[in-house]
Amino acid sequence: MRKLIATVFNYSLDGLLADEGTDFWKFCFDLPENREPADQAHLDFLRNAYAHVMGRTAYEGISAGMRASADHPFADILNPGRKIVFSRTLKTADWTNTTIAAGDTTEEIDKLRLDGDGHIIVWGGVTLWRSLMRLDLIDELRLSMFPYISGAGTRLFDGVPESYQLDLVSSTPSSNGIVYLRYQRPRDL
Repeated sequence: MRKLIATVFNYSLDGLLADEGTDFWKFCFDLPENREPADQAHLDFLRNAYAHVMGRTAYEGISAGMRASADHPFADILNPGRKIVFSRTLKTADWTNTTIAAGDTTEEIDKLRLDGDGHIIVWGGVTLWRSLMRLDLIDELRLSMFPYISGAGTRLFDGVPESYQLDLVSSTPSSNGIVYLRYQRPRDL
């Protein structure tokens, strides 16, 4: 069974996401890790995904960015890659190899997971992450924790279950103070 791995970029020490246009957003994208991601292990993780899952808002932002920036390291991965956008309002998806999933979230995820080995990456957005957490579908959570106190912004974990245990798999610091955290959801086998 494929693992569903949620990736959360640009996360502050006080638990906030970098909302576009904020000082925290500027701080994040001024760092080389975001401007020109070159970590080969991370690029291989993205490249080897069975599928890339997104909510409508994330899909619209990422697709526009990747199609406009063909020289971005993620473009060669995402543009030809298999993408599923979860949306009940989006009627067409014009990004190559994109399918719209408008049915029951658990059933749609199960169709993707039960087909084989490997992993599926959930890029976001916040509404999709929260929905997947409430349904207990996320197997692993990967957070990029930035050395920044934002003070204002979008809280990732609002509206999720009150009790949600995660086991730390790894924590890796970067030279710029970013800590890459991997957590797994304990599962009864």
